[in-house]
Amino acid sequence: MKRYLITSREHYSDTPAVFRSILQESLKKHLPDYALYRDKSNPHYATQADHFLDVCKNFYGLKTFLHQDYKLAAKLGAVGVHLTSMEFETIVLAKELGLEVIVSTHTKEEVLKAEELGANYVTYSPIFSTPNKGEPKGIKALQEVLKSCKIPIFALGGILTQEQIEQISEVNPYGFASIRYFY
Repeated sequence: MKRYLITSREHYSDTPAVFRSILQESLKKHLPDYALYRDKSNPHYATQADHFLDVCKNFYGLKTFLHQDYKLAAKLGAVGVHLTSMEFETIVLAKELGLEVIVSTHTKEEVLKAEELGANYVTYSPIFSTPNKGEPKGIKALQEVLKSCKIPIFALGGILTQEQIEQISEVNPYGFASIRYFY
């Protein structure tokens, strides 16, 4: 099962040297297959994204993604972009730039729409209880969505423990994504 590390300002800081150090340690400790630089409020997002990609290039085979800004992702040489569930129209534009696309989804319909529009992967969330993310979907809902599509799905939301990862792996998604598990 693939592992997808997602950064968050409250765990990684927006001070470049601190960010780089924490990210380096997280990547070294967990060896994820995918990593996303996500920081919705950093006014220096492009600079920090460049630091993110610089640290990540030291980890062979790690696929790097930037959040929402597909033009910046292409310019800086990220593998792809992670779009929100409100950005389906951007899938084609990102793909035209040669980027892989991950889309955040929360319903079976959104998963199917992302698949139809050519996204490479989706996250489906929240699986477990997560602050400010609504009612958890649970493993059973994840299993049902997996049966309805072919697109690779990362389970996301409230994944903090190895036990939760083992529960998720029983329904055989492509992988899992988390912020707090990797911190």
